[in-house]
Amino acid sequence: MTIKVGLASDHRGVHIKARLVQTLQREGFEVCDEGTDSTDPVDYPDFAIRVAKQIQDGKLDRGILICGTGIGMAIVANKFHGVRAASCYDEVIVEMSRRHNDVNVLCLPGDLIGERPIDELVLMWLRTEFECGRHAQRIDKITALDGSETSNSNLDG
Repeated sequence: MTIKVGLASDHRGVHIKARLVQTLQREGFEVCDEGTDSTDPVDYPDFAIRVAKQIQDGKLDRGILICGTGIGMAIVANKFHGVRAASCYDEVIVEMSRRHNDVNVLCLPGDLIGERPIDELVLMWLRTEFECGRHAQRIDKITALDGSETSNSNLDG
């Protein structure tokens, strides 16, 4: 089964996104490029929403979002039911985001990665499986919070 991956960035991640689109297509992933395609300033939430909505609706299997730090994109994406987004910046965090947290949206810091091998980080993330086991119970607890009206008393565990 081919993994469907949506990519989007703001103006600060546009060059990295363009490179990743080519890499993922070459590696056989189905790619949906949701912009931006310019270095003209844009608002990152507009682009995070495009990918997160498709993850929520089951149209994409995974998403990759790129802004200056990756944090803003992660905040926006996590507003959508069924999305588990994390800002990741090195091999350990990328791998653990998949193995333990079943992250389905990878948020990258376009300004902070520098010359690191971003293509390898992304491919590692896409190829790493969720371990399930004890982590599945934790993901179930997170999923139960999606869209629910919670108060602090409901979160006592």
